[in-house]
Amino acid sequence: MQRPELHQHIITTAGNLFYAQGYNSTGINEIIDKCDIAKATLYGHFKSKEDICVAYLEQRHHAFMDSVKMYVARSKTGKNRLLAIFDLLQDMYREENFQGCWALKTLGELSPNQKKILEVIQKQKKELLLYLGEVVGQNISNLSKAQTEKMSGGLYLLYESAVTESHLFKNDWPIYMAKSIAPTFFAELELE
Repeated sequence: MQRPELHQHIITTAGNLFYAQGYNSTGINEIIDKCDIAKATLYGHFKSKEDICVAYLEQRHHAFMDSVKMYVARSKTGKNRLLAIFDLLQDMYREENFQGCWALKTLGELSPNQKKILEVIQKQKKELLLYLGEVVGQNISNLSKAQTEKMSGGLYLLYESAVTESHLFKNDWPIYMAKSIAPTFFAELELE
């Protein structure tokens, strides 16, 4: 394997382990074994398990944001674009081995001194929130900045709770519920 391919192979393999069994439950030796590489090869690519986790979180986040943008772009303009994130979540839920949000799953395992991973997760969640604000601004006219922030924040919280609860209950009813609640929230804001 070429160096870039091997680098990606390590991230993907470790990421699959982190997502399936947890960050703390996945050891370096298991990653090395699953990647079928030498320890020196792993450390030639990453300084630590934490660095592998950061690369995994970044890979998943970029793929997720690309998917969100694709779902939004292919939806009809207006409120349908605001609900597109729930359509993506429904499709994600249907994938084999849905374990909820990879970032929140990792966050739940962090100790207080693992600030590097925490900062990456916070940055990614803020990026999603800001993107939702852009979608709101582009698809609903005449909203104040405060209304845009309230609507995008509401969408964000509905989405995040739907991800968590659908994983918790091993059912997609929270996704459908969140998607059905969102339009009532829009209507309330427009009446202000």
